[in-house]
Amino acid sequence: MAFVAFQSAVSAENSIEWSGGALVVIDQRVLPREFVRLRLTTVDEVIDAIKTLAIRGAPAIGVAGGFAVALAAFAHDGDPDKIGLEAQRIAAARPTAVNLVWGVRRALARVPDGPQAVLAEALQMLAEDGQLNRVAATHAADLIERLCPGRPLRVLTHCNTGRLATAAFGTALGALRVLHARGLIDSVLVDETRPLLQGARLTAWELAEAGIPHRLTIDSAAAWAMATGQVDCVIVGADRVAADGSVANKIGTYALAVAAARHDIPFVVVAPESTRDPATPTGREIVVEERGAAEVTHVGDRAMAPEGIAVFNPAFDVTPPELVTAVVTENGFVEPKGVVEQEITDISHALYARGWMPGTAGNISVRTGETAVITGSGLSKGELTEHDMVTVKIADSQPVSGKRRPSAETAIHTAIYRATNAEAVVHVHPPHATAQSIDAREALRFSGYELIKGLGAAETIDIPVFDNHSDVARIGTDIERHLTENPTAAPVLIIAGHGITAWGATLAQARDRAECLEGICELVTLTGRREVGRNLTT
Repeated sequence: MAFVAFQSAVSAENSIEWSGGALVVIDQRVLPREFVRLRLTTVDEVIDAIKTLAIRGAPAIGVAGGFAVALAAFAHDGDPDKIGLEAQRIAAARPTAVNLVWGVRRALARVPDGPQAVLAEALQMLAEDGQLNRVAATHAADLIERLCPGRPLRVLTHCNTGRLATAAFGTALGALRVLHARGLIDSVLVDETRPLLQGARLTAWELAEAGIPHRLTIDSAAAWAMATGQVDCVIVGADRVAADGSVANKIGTYALAVAAARHDIPFVVVAPESTRDPATPTGREIVVEERGAAEVTHVGDRAMAPEGIAVFNPAFDVTPPELVTAVVTENGFVEPKGVVEQEITDISHALYARGWMPGTAGNISVRTGETAVITGSGLSKGELTEHDMVTVKIADSQPVSGKRRPSAETAIHTAIYRATNAEAVVHVHPPHATAQSIDAREALRFSGYELIKGLGAAETIDIPVFDNHSDVARIGTDIERHLTENPTAAPVLIIAGHGITAWGATLAQARDRAECLEGICELVTLTGRREVGRNLTT
C-alpha cells in the first residue's frame, strides 16, 4: 500500500515530525557542528537511528517507536503477525527507557483498525508530547520556586532533556525555560555528560538557542560545585521510574544525587507519566543498557586508550528513591521525600496519645501512585519514625521497599485503594466504636446525629461491619467486594470488636472521618440510642 502524506501540525521547535510518508528527525549525532534532518522511511532506518542515538531521549524514542510501528503497518498491511514481529524489534532497540515499549504498544493496539489508524495514533502521541512536556515543566518550575524561594537560581543539569530529547519543549530543560521566562535563572551549570557529551553538544546548544545563561563543566566537577555553594538545585530527566520511585537516567545521575543529598540540595526529576513503570517493582529490576567500548576509548576516530583495553560503559544508572526530592510529571509531583512518611508519623503519634492505637495496634497508609506507604508491623505508634514505613504494591500487597515488615493488615488498605479513589487510609481502635460493633450484624445504622454529615451523609448512615478473623487477606477480599458492589458506600467501616477503618482524599480527611464515627459511637454510648430526633442532635 502506498503511503498517504501527512503534515503534522508542529512548530519549528519540534525535533520530530511526519511528512510525506516519512519520519523526519533531527540527527543528534552531528550537533552542534551541523544541523541535519533525517528522513526515515523504513523500520530498519528508525531502529538504526534509535540505536545509534540519532534519535535519543526517552520521550522522543517513545514517539519514534509509535511511528516505526506505523511504517511496519503500511509495509505489512493485512499481516498482523509480521507487524507484531517488527514491533518486537523496535521495542528491543534500547532496553532501559520504558517509553519506547510504551509507544510501540500504544501504536500496536491500533493495528486491527488498519495502517491509517496506527499512523493517527502516532500523530496523536506526537501532538500530546509537547503539550504534556509544557505542563510537566511548569509543575517542576513551580516546585523548584517553592523549594528555592526568593532568588535567581543556579541550577545544575545533566545529559539532554530539551526539545531534542522529546518531541517538543523538553522536560527538565523545559522547566529551565519556564524558570528563565519568570526571571528566575541566574545560570545553568551543564555537565558535559561523558562519554557521548550530550550535555556539551546538545544541552549547551539548546540553552544558547533559548538565550538562557549557562556554563559547561566536566562531570567530575559537579560535586565540587555543590560543595562550594555554586548550585541551588539539580534537575534531571528520566528514562524509567520504577514503582518504588527509583529513577533510571543517564549514567552519572546517581553520583549527582548522592552529592546533592550530602549538601542538602534539592534533586528534582522531570519526566512524562509514560516514563513511570509500575510493572517494575524496584530499581533492582531495571535492565541497564551497556554500550560499545569505542564510545569510551575513542573521540571520533581517534583512539584515546590502549588498544584492546576492557571497558565498562553503562549508558544509565539507577538512583534510589530516598535520594530523589520529587518526580514531576504532567500530573504534578509526588511529595518530596520524607513528607508522606512524616505526615504518617505525626498523625500516628497523635492517635496513639488519644489511646486509639494502643500497644502496637493500628496502622496508617498513603497512596503513592501504584504503591502505598504503610506503617511497619509490630511497632508502637507512639515511637514511630519516618524510617519505620514500608512501600507496598497496591495490586498484591507485596512490599517493594523499606526495612520493616508491612502491617499485618496491609491487605485491608490495598483492598480499599483498589476499590476506591482513596488517597489515604487510617485504621484505629477507639473504644466506643469497637464496643458498639461487638454484637453487630452486617451494619450499624445511625440517624439524626450531626456528625453523620462528616461522613458524607445527611440524616442516616449505615456503617458496614465485617467479621473479624485471623485471615486478614479474606477480610480484605470481603471489603473489596463490598466497596466494588456499593460504590456510594460510606468512607468508613468497622471490623467487629476490632476497630474503625476510614479513608479519604487526604490523610487528614481519613483521620477526621474516623473521629466523626467514634464521636457518633460515643454519643450512642452516652444516650443508649443509635437514632435520635432533630431536637436531640449534637
